[in-house]
Amino acid sequence: MPSPSADDEALTGAKQLLRRAVRQRRAVRPAEQRAADDLARFDRLTALLAPEREPVVACYLGTGDEPGTTRLVGWLAAQDVPVLLPLVGRADGAPRRRPDWAWYTGPDGLRSGPRGIPEPDARGLGARALASASVVVCPALAGTARGERLGTGAGWYDRALREARPDAVTIMLLNDDEVLPTLPTQAWDRRMDLVVTPTRVLRAG
Repeated sequence: MPSPSADDEALTGAKQLLRRAVRQRRAVRPAEQRAADDLARFDRLTALLAPEREPVVACYLGTGDEPGTTRLVGWLAAQDVPVLLPLVGRADGAPRRRPDWAWYTGPDGLRSGPRGIPEPDARGLGARALASASVVVCPALAGTARGERLGTGAGWYDRALREARPDAVTIMLLNDDEVLPTLPTQAWDRRMDLVVTPTRVLRAG
């Protein structure tokens, strides 16, 4: 495997600094503000999604100060829309090496995965299960109006999205101050189609 170039190392370092800054800013955001922002994003997402035409939606369950999705996942399930959730850990608690997905079956069907991330207490369907989703809602730390996304650094979604349908709509959820003019990006970074914040929906491109 070729060694990373000096440019790649510099970009990786810039991303790490930006991730640290975003996490620090999220950590001091008041709980009341986070709850209001989550509700506002939920309203925008439900206006975008039409349950009758979404055969499957892939989403994540936010933890801590991440943009929350619990209300969205519950709403989709109540509308009889099947929801795929990331399966990051194995039954023994160890992290999985490859992206995997499982069906959401309700709050009682969840377990605490690696880093306390809620995930289905179920057998994985494999990475290719994502090909059934017409919409994929992804976590992010920052992004641009062009759809560039800064993830947490593990590259999980960049790998997972290789199995997405070509026409699947990808959405990242951010706070308003996390939409930036530019981001350090690398060849493997996957762009999103939509950016949803508490106050707006940005359509990339």
